Amino acid sequence: MYDFHTHTFLSDGVLAPVELIRRSVEAGYRVIAITDHVGQGNLEFILTTLAKDCEMANKRWDIRAVPGVELTHVPKDDIDRLASDARDMGAVVINVHGETVSEPVEPGTNRAAVSSDNVDILAHPGLIDKEDASIAASSGVLLEVSARRSHAYANGHVVRMAKNAGARMILNSDAHEPEELLSREFAMKVALGAGLSQSEAVDLLDESPKYLLKKIDRELLG
Repeated sequence: MYDFHTHTFLSDGVLAPVELIRRSVEAGYRVIAITDHVGQGNLEFILTTLAKDCEMANKRWDIRAVPGVELTHVPKDDIDRLASDARDMGAVVINVHGETVSEPVEPGTNRAAVSSDNVDILAHPGLIDKEDASIAASSGVLLEVSARRSHAYANGHVVRMAKNAGARMILNSDAHEPEELLSREFAMKVALGAGLSQSEAVDLLDESPKYLLKKIDRELLG
């Protein structure tokens, strides 16, 4: 499994970063991005801490663990700047907390995220409109199909908008607890439940992560 959206006790998860990585190893993960919630104030602390545990885990265990962030409830006009700052501070994966139907996210957050060259994933985009989905298709920002309870309510809509616009999607756990890490069987159920066909679901789980990994590896190489 690949998972590019998870949380530790550095934000609102329950595990230490190194334990989350260890649990993901035991769950059969190949790649995990730890993307704790950040704003301007805690950005540097989160990334410095995550980088240390990811580096240690990568040396000792058969997994690729990478530090990342989820820019969460930050003003829409600061998203691109903060994403750039996060990249400069060592974030490998940059997610933006999208306009989920279950939280009062500032309108315009989706547009700011998909328009940024520094953002990788628009997490749980909620009732994203076709224009924003089209921008995502052009910019290469991936639209998330979420396995997390309340955020998953709009998965069917996200899939329809993404397919109509030609935008690439990615499925993530948004895990806050070890029990929320994904198995392939459950991930397939989420994908099929969102309205994807069997072949589309397989592509979502296998090819979209490879696309993202190639993208971030190019960025790391400069």
